[in-house]
Amino acid sequence: MDKLLAMQAFMRVVEAGTFSRAADNLSLPKPTVTRLVQQLEAQLQTKLLNRTTRRATLTTDGAAYYDRAMRLLSELDELESSMTRAKANPRGRLRVDAGTAVAQLLLIPALPDFHARYPEVQLDLGVSDRPVDLLSENVDCVLRGGELTDQSLVARRIGNFHTLVCATPGYLERHGMPTHPRDIEQGGHVVVNYFSARTGRIYPFVFNRGEERYEVQGRHQLSVNDSGAALAAALAGLGIVNTATFMAQPYIAAGLLRPVLADWCSESVPIHVVYPPNKHLSAKLRVFVDWVADLFARSEQIQRQCSLPGCMAATIAAARQGISVAPAPAGTPAVAPAAV
Repeated sequence: MDKLLAMQAFMRVVEAGTFSRAADNLSLPKPTVTRLVQQLEAQLQTKLLNRTTRRATLTTDGAAYYDRAMRLLSELDELESSMTRAKANPRGRLRVDAGTAVAQLLLIPALPDFHARYPEVQLDLGVSDRPVDLLSENVDCVLRGGELTDQSLVARRIGNFHTLVCATPGYLERHGMPTHPRDIEQGGHVVVNYFSARTGRIYPFVFNRGEERYEVQGRHQLSVNDSGAALAAALAGLGIVNTATFMAQPYIAAGLLRPVLADWCSESVPIHVVYPPNKHLSAKLRVFVDWVADLFARSEQIQRQCSLPGCMAATIAAARQGISVAPAPAGTPAVAPAAV
């Protein structure tokens, strides 16, 4: 027996006064309505209706059951209605965490579109490169680059960070332009290394070209655990850095950095939006996850493959020919944004 349908059938009989009218209201055959009410009475082990050839009237137990059932079904209708409204117009506080570079350069500039679509969702955005415990810190979701370490969380891959190796023109004038990845280790060059904030492991530079693959550690005088700090160190002339393309692009366009070994591809880094393994996502979290996945899917700087973005091609070509580049555009930060 479908108990909810049986309760609805009983309610309709009471309100309509007859089984025939109730059956018409429910678009069900009269025998089906009769059977449902009988099954409900059998399960409750009590008589709910007095039946005559013309009318059905409530018994004492039936009247008490009707009052409770009416409140219960009304609350159910209100719950379904509120959930429907929530899907159409999600609201409430959403706690999100992202790396600083992702937040500053990709997420925050696009947030006017999100708030225009979902004006009643309040975003509390945590910005840092440190690992976040979603459950203990009450975080709804995080945006993170790199391989996942906690397999208990739900992760949706939304793209890849593509990286490039670069250095300042002044550094390259002093140390020379590498022509092969091994030159970085053997040519007296200095790198700015990045180490994991969680494990302390230093990430090597990885180069690919066709079937060739080189993994380079390089000699370093400075190692940092924040990608923005690594880029800032490179801008200070402290060495060669491997950084996300979307972070380096404005500095390359302004002539402050120059790509190194542009004929080689650096490794890409997967990007995930990660959230706790709840069976049912809230409407506000679902729309944010879908929105940010669409945002990254439409980003050329995120989805591009081995080639540099088209807007950088002219600058790189000019640099190879020794042609001077334009000065830094207004608004270009003097210090690199912080961590991915």
